[in-house]
Amino acid sequence: MKKIIFTEKAPAPIGPYNQAVLSGNTLYASGQIAINPASGELIIDNINNETTQVMENIAAILEAADMTFENVVKATIFIMDMNNFGAINTIYGSYFDEKTAPARETVQVACLPKNVNVEISIIAVK
Repeated sequence: MKKIIFTEKAPAPIGPYNQAVLSGNTLYASGQIAINPASGELIIDNINNETTQVMENIAAILEAADMTFENVVKATIFIMDMNNFGAINTIYGSYFDEKTAPARETVQVACLPKNVNVEISIIAVK
């Protein structure tokens, strides 16, 4: 059985998908980009603000599923430019306890939705 997770505190889906799906105790969250859910505006003025908005969108989805970043077991980071890795990693890392941080991969890609610089998806378990 799956349960669709939706919150107005994260961007609404822009296609045929949901913000997240809870299956049993496992949450599968769609990739998040830096859309401010209140204004609908992209936050791409700098990589730090962009990454922070992405992580705040993920935080809102986790909260809607009664979870926190402590529940995250896997993350995938897609970035347009590997030169931004350090800044993205610093912001991303500030949301986790390094000792219990999730497994992760970071992949440089040719293009992301709306030409953003970073997209992050997660899997979390209760």
